[in-house]
Amino acid sequence: MRPGLAIALGIMALDQATKWLIVGLVMVPPRTIEVTGFFNLVLVWNRGMSFGLLGGFGGGEGARWFMAVLALAIVVALLVWLRRVEGVWAVAGIGLVIGGAVGNVVDRAVWGAVVDFLDFHVVGLHWPAFNVADTAIVLGAAALLADGLFGPAPEAK
Repeated sequence: MRPGLAIALGIMALDQATKWLIVGLVMVPPRTIEVTGFFNLVLVWNRGMSFGLLGGFGGGEGARWFMAVLALAIVVALLVWLRRVEGVWAVAGIGLVIGGAVGNVVDRAVWGAVVDFLDFHVVGLHWPAFNVADTAIVLGAAALLADGLFGPAPEAK
């Protein structure tokens, strides 16, 4: 369980450090910073879920706290799973998802919305802005999928 918790803590710390840097230093004043021809830094206050999903769904206080409580409930379930799992990919995946989820919950508690700032685009088409936490959640889900598909089969009881 310790390696998974260490990954979660590291992701949460990296996520929060990058967000504080963006909000407190880089985006003062808020603007679009072109880094490459396909990548910008922006400041987006996301009141929805990952990648802005359900952002238009009643972005008020009720939705803010509902999504925070839902994320924490998922974290609790993942912690129970983390105690039972042994595979490297599963431990890493669960740690990544927990760290990302908690990082975004901290944003909702502190700022009322999640701070997104990574903006990738191709030929004028933009992927919704995201952050380190969202990236960790996606990579964690991919690691769990890889573990489920290619990891050792569970032993029959």
